[in-house]
Parts: sequence; structure tokens; C-alpha cells
Amino acid sequence: MLLALVQSNEEGQVCYQELIELMSSKRSSSFRRAIANGRRTLQREILLDETGLGLYKRFVRYVAYEILPCETDRRWYFHQNRLCPPPVFIAIVTIVQIIVFMCYGIMLNKWVLQTYQPDFMKSPLVYHPGHRAQVWRFFSYMFMHVGLEQLGFNALLQLMIGVPLEMVHGILRISLLYMAGVLAGSLTVSITDMRAPVVGGSGGVYALCSAHLANVVMNWAGMRCPYKLLRMILALVCMSSEVGRAVWLRFSPPLPSSGPQPSFMAHLSGAVVGISMGLLILRSYEESLQKQCSWWVIVFSFITFLLFAIFWNIFAYELLGVQIPPPP
Repeated sequence: MLLALVQSNEEGQVCYQELIELMSSKRSSSFRRAIANGRRTLQREILLDETGLGLYKRFVRYVAYEILPCETDRRWYFHQNRLCPPPVFIAIVTIVQIIVFMCYGIMLNKWVLQTYQPDFMKSPLVYHPGHRAQVWRFFSYMFMHVGLEQLGFNALLQLMIGVPLEMVHGILRISLLYMAGVLAGSLTVSITDMRAPVVGGSGGVYALCSAHLANVVMNWAGMRCPYKLLRMILALVCMSSEVGRAVWLRFSPPLPSSGPQPSFMAHLSGAVVGISMGLLILRSYEESLQKQCSWWVIVFSFITFLLFAIFWNIFAYELLGVQIPPPP
């Protein structure tokens, strides 16, 4: 990196500020451009040419090519990665979801279509429109799942996509994206499907997946992950089938139930959050979001939606005369 920076300057010198930015692992836009221009003169500019790597460094290289579209960013992430802090957010969320599911599965002796069990819907974690005054339910529903198939799908996707994203972009950005998808999911259901409960972490999962897929499409030429077209098609097919299954369970449940089944709108709102907020986060690798005008536009839009949803939940149900099914 230092050699590339020297070769990019006309005088062949590095100023003090550029040296500080290099040693402190911080890169300004001018510093990034210098590295991008200077790397053309490096004899070995492709990270895949690195040999003699251990298992962990090979995995880091795989993550770099899986997530980042620019060779300069890949090399920078590969050489400065120290696994500190470790990617624990997605792992902890997945473990808690599995533990909660197993506890209810053992207690109810039911591992599929758990929402048809009245005791399941009595959980203080499920979002139910009759309990919308309990604010934590707008977040805690992500730990509950319809059944083993929904849990398996969400856990697999968020581990395969969320852990590499968290390794590259950090716990703060990825947790923000995931929780924004979760919150947007429950709030969207409370506005568009006012009688339906919500369970499952699909809002956060779809925020991660849609952000990653949108980033791959926007940087198609620069992405070097193998079989990217086939993998994208498979991801879209899986996500679409999951949405279709959720729609079917909402409007044509296979068994009679005492109330409406969980809504599918959390999937769609999570995807919208991923394409809007998540795409900007993933495209701004090691760049300050606070300095970008588009970031503040997205934050302002999300806050506006949040305020509207709060007033909607306070006043709209009574004004519209919505008949909410009695809470379990």
C-alpha cells in the first residue's frame, strides 16, 4: 500500500498526513484514489495470487471476494483484518432464535406450524395488534418462528450472508441494518395488515439479503465471487418461494385457526430497507456515512416513516374501527 501510494504521486514522496492515514488504517477519499491509481504498477495486484496462506487467511480472502467489488478494498481488508471485534451479532441472534424455538417446541410438543397452537401465540415475544402498546414486541417477534422450516431458512441465510457482511463492515453497521429491517417489518404490518400478528426474523434477514444482492448487481463487473449468476438466481428463487409460502399461510391456512395467521409484509419491508439503507452501507466500505448526503436522506425518510407508524398505531385503529381479534 505504501509503495502504491508513493508511485501514485508525481514527486515520488509521501506526506506526513498520508503516512498517518496509512498507519492508522484510515483512508480519505484522496488517499483511496491514490491507492487505486498506484496499484496498477504493483507486480502482484490480484489477491488470489497470494500463496502459503493458513486456513483463517484463506477464509478472510474468500470473504473479501464474496463481499467487496474492488481489488484495492479486498487487499486492504485482507491485510488489516484482525478479527477484532469478532462477528458475534448474527451468531448471537441465531443462537437465541434456535434456543427459543427449541423451548417452545419441547413445551408444545409441536415443531411445525406452531402458530396454530394457542399457547404459542400467548408468548410475550409475539407481535399481536391487540398488544401493540407493549413496544418491545415490535422487536422481540424476531425470536419466534412459525415452524422448523422458517427457522431453518432464516438461520441459514443470515449465517451465510450476515456473518461475512459483519466481518467486513463491522457489527455496528450490520446490526443497525438488521434491526432496522426487523422494526420496519412489524411497523409495516401494523399499517398494511392491521389484524395480523407477526413472528420470525424475516424482516432482518431480507434486509441483509436484499442489500447484498443489490450490491452485487450494482457492482457486477467488479465482483469476483464464483458462479455469481447461478447463486443470485438460487437466492431469488428461495426468497420468492419463502414469500409465497408466507402469503399462502396468511390467506389459505391448511388448518382452521382461532385468528389471522402471521403477515408476510415483514418480508417485503425488510427488502425495501435493504435496498435503500443497506445498499448505501455496503457501498461505503470504510467511509464515513455521516459525511454523505444520501445517508441523511435515508435516515430522515426512516424517521418520518417511524413517526407516521407511531401515530398510526395510536389513532388509526380506533378512527377506522378495525376489529382486532382478541389477544390470546
